Amino acid sequence: MRKQMRKVVIILLWLAVWQIAAMWTDNHILLVGPVQVLRVFVQNMMQPDFLKIVLYSFARIGLGFFLALCIGLIFGAVSCRFPVVEELSAPVMATLKSIPVASFVVLLLIWFGSSRLSFFISFLIVFPNVYVNTIAGLKSADVKLLEMAQVYGMSKMSRFFYIYRPALMPYLGSCLKISLGMSWKSGVAAEVIGLPAYSLGERLYMSKIYLDTAGLLSWTLMIVLISFLFEKAVLWLVKVYGGWKPYPMIFPKVPAADRMDIADSIRVSHVDKSFGGLSVLRDYSLTMENGKRYLLMAPSGTGKTTFLRILTGLDNADGGKVEGMPARTGMVFQEDRLCEEYDAVCNIMLGMGKGTVEYVRAEAAKILPEDCLTKPVKELSGGMRRRVALLRAVLSDSELLILDEPFAGLDEENRARSAEYLLDRLEGRTLLVTTHREDDVELLQGMKVTLVFSESLCYNA
Repeated sequence: MRKQMRKVVIILLWLAVWQIAAMWTDNHILLVGPVQVLRVFVQNMMQPDFLKIVLYSFARIGLGFFLALCIGLIFGAVSCRFPVVEELSAPVMATLKSIPVASFVVLLLIWFGSSRLSFFISFLIVFPNVYVNTIAGLKSADVKLLEMAQVYGMSKMSRFFYIYRPALMPYLGSCLKISLGMSWKSGVAAEVIGLPAYSLGERLYMSKIYLDTAGLLSWTLMIVLISFLFEKAVLWLVKVYGGWKPYPMIFPKVPAADRMDIADSIRVSHVDKSFGGLSVLRDYSLTMENGKRYLLMAPSGTGKTTFLRILTGLDNADGGKVEGMPARTGMVFQEDRLCEEYDAVCNIMLGMGKGTVEYVRAEAAKILPEDCLTKPVKELSGGMRRRVALLRAVLSDSELLILDEPFAGLDEENRARSAEYLLDRLEGRTLLVTTHREDDVELLQGMKVTLVFSESLCYNA
């Protein structure tokens, strides 16, 4: 309250200085005070064509802004998806950003006339900013989350909404804060030059012609007020959209045991993988029968994670082949790979092809405190986040579960509790777990398999 009162006092102080300066000048052409400006402002609002003037200018400039926003977002997304489009459009964007507004005004005035001038100027000012920031925002999306989406087979709509959208919003918000003001300044300036009928720019020009300083300042005040309200409304809508966090739309869960398209086995034959001439995997083979549990054990840096990435298609092997991989896989990565702004329930549902919110909450409460289920995962502890990642994999609509050290960071009690939950929810699915602990073989009642290790094959995967 004290800070707000200080702002009010400062504003009143400068208004008083302005009024005293106007009284001291005593020349209504050189300077008029705020009282006279406010009186003319009210008189302008009482004119019969006032609303028509405001609406016409708002329609021209606002339509140019929104069209630039929509096309900039779409064209930026296309350019991000297809780099050749970005390369082809780069000279055009550089030209649009470097050509002076005055040059645009003259050209557009010749091409389209005065009535549409402010529309095109508003569009050309906003479009490059939105386009460039859209590309930057989409490219900033977390690659690890995109890999998670690929493994779980998330739809393009879900990838955009839960991964790309949070990455885009900060760029879009900062872009709009600049573009909103620029669109009105340039749009009104174009109206002053083009003088379209029933426009704010025309009123500014007429005030200049008649040396009506009070009218000039009152119409300027109106433009500032409209621009301010327009900016606040647009930024509020963007904030509402950015803060919208609905749960994914999915359907009742079908048990994995009821599926008929599960392969008899997964066969890895003579797989090789090197990075920069250093071998990580060499002539490795493994057969995993459907419905069995396997624990892959090897020292750190011997290629376990690389092997899992080859299985899931995130990396390609240099040699050998993988056969019998199911269409749907649930995975716990070395990192949790969670969408930070969304709660635990939403993150779990991102990996599910079928299920309900109530079902997920009931299942998650078996290994997580209920009070953490609706919190953004960025507020959860490391152990809680790990269990969210485990729940996402276990409850996924998958035939194969690949868990890369799933109990890392858990104390013994939560480790045992999570392992028990995992076994209860396997539903006949194949399980592949990487681990460093020998007692995990007994804990998960699985078969131990190893990667051949030598000093020459050591690589930090």
